[in-house]
Amino acid sequence: MPSRLVVGAGSTARSILDAASDDRDEVHVLTDDEHRAETLRESGVTVTVATDLDRGLADLDVSPDTVVVATDDAGANVSIAEAATDQFPGSFLLCLSGYGASEAQRARLSSVADSVVDPEAVVTDHLTATVGEAGARTRKLQSVLRDIDGHLAVVMHDNPDPDAIASAVALGDLAERAGCTVSLCYHGDISHQENRAFVNLLEFDLVNLDTEPDDALEAYDGFALVDHSRPGVNDQLPEDLPIDIVIDHHPPRLPVEARYVDLRSGVGATSTLLVDYFQRLDIEIPEPIATGLLFGIRVDTREFRREVSVDDFQAAAALVSRADMEALQRIEDPSVSGETLAIIGRAIANREEEGSVLLSCVGQVADRDALAQAADQLLDLEGIHATMVYGVRDGTIYASARARGAGIDLGEAVRDAFGQIGSAGGHADMAGAQITLGVLDSVDDREESLHSIVSSVVNDRFLDAVQSRSHRLLGRMYGSDDYISDGYTELTGPQFDDTA
Repeated sequence: MPSRLVVGAGSTARSILDAASDDRDEVHVLTDDEHRAETLRESGVTVTVATDLDRGLADLDVSPDTVVVATDDAGANVSIAEAATDQFPGSFLLCLSGYGASEAQRARLSSVADSVVDPEAVVTDHLTATVGEAGARTRKLQSVLRDIDGHLAVVMHDNPDPDAIASAVALGDLAERAGCTVSLCYHGDISHQENRAFVNLLEFDLVNLDTEPDDALEAYDGFALVDHSRPGVNDQLPEDLPIDIVIDHHPPRLPVEARYVDLRSGVGATSTLLVDYFQRLDIEIPEPIATGLLFGIRVDTREFRREVSVDDFQAAAALVSRADMEALQRIEDPSVSGETLAIIGRAIANREEEGSVLLSCVGQVADRDALAQAADQLLDLEGIHATMVYGVRDGTIYASARARGAGIDLGEAVRDAFGQIGSAGGHADMAGAQITLGVLDSVDDREESLHSIVSSVVNDRFLDAVQSRSHRLLGRMYGSDDYISDGYTELTGPQFDDTA
């Protein structure tokens, strides 16, 4: 028995039938167009022809779950819809208003139909999306991609996280469709076990520029940055390198120079912006890329709990049907290395608390991503609202900071503390820093001495920055007479490696 009855044979009705091409045996068409009816029958559709469609409904021996009224005539749609309501009271009724429908006709349709579609509004919305600001943005990106006649390097930030990786893969796919040869590049390591599983399971082909010859950049004809916005800042590119494309969701402190710049700080992940491009270009997102983008959104918004926007939810909803959810499950449940557990253990043992701020120096580390996991773990301690865990690797201090309901922009605090002596920044509740040891690295290899010096420098700078930005976190350390709160104003600023 047909589950759908389509009344009409206009352009909209034909589109509905084309969409139902896989199950046409469940569709019955009622039309007054004999020529169109014959064509439909040849393609396997059951058709009834009636010169009076209202009366034709009454002669049909069907019990459809859904009735679609889709002629191009507004008046006809009203009368057919009213007749369909009487004939099939239990069916879902979807009606096209028709072109040139009056307000009275729209009102009559709305009174009987479960859903009314205005084709003129649909066309207007489509044109707005195509020729408006968002459409112009998409066309500009395509124009720049097509103008890169050769090899494009899509560069992630150092030690890339899932959002950066997924965004690079997605932009690479769009670039290849525009005729570019593409390499997906990064400096540093992908050491977090979850991120390694992410890259390996989805078989993303990435290029670690640290393993390439010194003149490797000369092989590229264009450069794109994703999830960060300036060369030489959180990547190892030359600061004066000309950049063609920047796509990022972190607001920058300084002007960004590139042929094409898309900085939308209102969303929680750069992956969300790439989903928008695929949708506006009407390109079906391949399964591995959809899986990666969904994971990137989930990680960067901390499962839709941090700096999330409506756009992030909508992008994720669009990706769910395309993503490999079994692969995501495997990515999210990787084995934990002994090094990670050891670092978490040292972070717990070495912790120092000042008010509701916890700091911990874990010494030498092989896996810098374990610092972020330790900072997350320590944030669960009772009475703690902000944490910073840091360690040393290859002459550099790496720090990861986390906050929860602390009334402070952690990214700005970390930038205040370490921005003058290293790279630092992040989100309001997730931030990181990298500080080159310099002369400190020449301290005799007495681990305890180096540990003491590093701890003193990092702790003092971070606590001073927190003190200047929040009266609450250090309230128990400073007397109320010495440090009185006048309230707190939310701050926003440029972002750093979110998972640092």
